Amino acid sequence: MRYISLDLETTGGNSERHQILELAAVVENTRHLLPLNELPAFRRVVRHPELTGTAGALALNAGLLQELARKEPNPELCIPDELLPQLREFLLDQGFKTDKKDCVAVTMAGKNIASFDLGFLRQLPGYGRLVRAEPAMLDPAAFYLNWRKDTRLPTMQICKARAGFEDDTVAHQALADALDVVQLLRPFYELPVYKGVTE
Repeated sequence: MRYISLDLETTGGNSERHQILELAAVVENTRHLLPLNELPAFRRVVRHPELTGTAGALALNAGLLQELARKEPNPELCIPDELLPQLREFLLDQGFKTDKKDCVAVTMAGKNIASFDLGFLRQLPGYGRLVRAEPAMLDPAAFYLNWRKDTRLPTMQICKARAGFEDDTVAHQALADALDVVQLLRPFYELPVYKGVTE
């Protein structure tokens, strides 16, 4: 199976008011594993005429704001209208196919992908026409849930700690976080959960 692990950094949590600052996606093929640093990767920082955001989100993304403020050419820089066309081109280059409506439909993975990232993706020009997510999505939280003790799905940091990562901090950098999701999912490729269940 092939999927993309996708992560966003934004100016806040309201997809109708706040904006995408960074999008990264890596392509994972569960039949032909590559070292994480060799996975095909796509990253864009997104420049807006003006930003609307929360203090916490803007502070968290101070490095991105500095990158966006630089004047020198940046091949990873785009505007919102260019983001999905460029992602589509990357996906087509990686061998993903279009559906009957000429849209690239992909299985997406990510921490909180369905409840957070998808809302922002849907606001982008061309979503559903150029690129769209398949309805079923992969969130590593389901794989690291303690069904008897947890009262909510585990955070990314908890997932990383339970997976035995040496460093369980969350980078809050789109590409690093997308790669972390792949690393969190990989232990489950060989033995699907349903085959590990015993009486």
